[in-house]
Amino acid sequence: MSDFPPYPSGLRLAGRRVLVVGGGHVAQRRVPQLIAVGADVHVVSPHVTPAIEGLVGSGEITWHERAFVDSDVDGAWYVIAVTDDRAVNDHVSALCEAQRVFCVRSDDATLGTAWTPAVGREAGITVAVVGNRDPRRSASVRDEIVAGLRDGTIAAPHHRDGTPERTPGVTLVGGGPGDPELISIAGRKALMAADVVVADRLAPRELLGDLPSDVELVDVAKLPRGRSAQQEEINRIIVERALDGKRVVRFKGGDNFVFGRGFEEIIACRAAGVPVTVIPGLTSPVSVPGIAGIPVTHRGVTHEFTVVSGHLPPGHPESLVNYDALAQMQGTVVVMMGVENAPHIAKALVAGGRPDGTPVAVICDGTMPTQRTVLATLGTLAERLAEEDVKPPAIIVIGDVVAVAHPDAF
Repeated sequence: MSDFPPYPSGLRLAGRRVLVVGGGHVAQRRVPQLIAVGADVHVVSPHVTPAIEGLVGSGEITWHERAFVDSDVDGAWYVIAVTDDRAVNDHVSALCEAQRVFCVRSDDATLGTAWTPAVGREAGITVAVVGNRDPRRSASVRDEIVAGLRDGTIAAPHHRDGTPERTPGVTLVGGGPGDPELISIAGRKALMAADVVVADRLAPRELLGDLPSDVELVDVAKLPRGRSAQQEEINRIIVERALDGKRVVRFKGGDNFVFGRGFEEIIACRAAGVPVTVIPGLTSPVSVPGIAGIPVTHRGVTHEFTVVSGHLPPGHPESLVNYDALAQMQGTVVVMMGVENAPHIAKALVAGGRPDGTPVAVICDGTMPTQRTVLATLGTLAERLAEEDVKPPAIIVIGDVVAVAHPDAF
């Protein structure tokens, strides 16, 4: 029978008992896939890897801390034998055969009644490849198909007609710091499945060019000026389109909840009875310094970092930042939207007690081809910004972590 090819079938294991015999590294690779499809996973093994033990601790799987016994197969819909003892795997697969339960063997796939495919998901499609027991070939073919579905070189049925992904509502998608490659997979999927996209100017613009031609694109930069008026109009648009039965994506740079006013949009949606979900994005005050080689924390240097909006200068009646308190802290300060007010912020920190020789890095156009880093101190920041003609967007990192990254400059 081993000369025949396998019959492909998609198993729906949600809520059904799946038995994994063995707790080593092969099991560690298989168990998360089973959790992802909702299976009731039971691992039988005297010992498990720390990763599997973590899944036990979080309540995602059940661990029977002992050797396999015959009754473990009872009630199982699917069994994976992944011990390093061939005799145990033989016994497990024989019991499964007798009970007509499909069994995967890690040691010798030819002796199992099922094979584990290389699985990928894209555009609402699950791709499963079985490459005649050649796992590297299977994975390679899977990756090529998934990549083709993602970039459009492989045509897929357009999932805009009644699939679950088409439920009307609003999804807040954080696009990350700017490079289109840094958006999450979930974020890109939501973006490409949208009927309406309401986009900020800092959202990764290249991704907007990938949108299907029938998607309505609302450019926030063209809405009425004034922060409050503009936000009210954004709220109106996303709620109105969702109530019209559209799938709306509110697309921002960075993360929606870090100076992104995302929760104001959630409040508006909830008030209107519109379903709303959140797909976080890489937040710029952490990811941009990281990409520029600057850690916001470092062992023995700082135990905290503070993210500050610099859109208002110190002393402004609407500013909520206590610069005196901030100056007394020893950790890293990351200033967003602060290029214009950076000289005033530097003066306030020095006046509050920070040394004027405190290292500063200004990262311009983070993650973009034009990215550059301007180094300064609190005392020289105003001068350096003028010398280098720094324009927004830029992120300002203040603290000794800058000297950790650039020891020769300070």
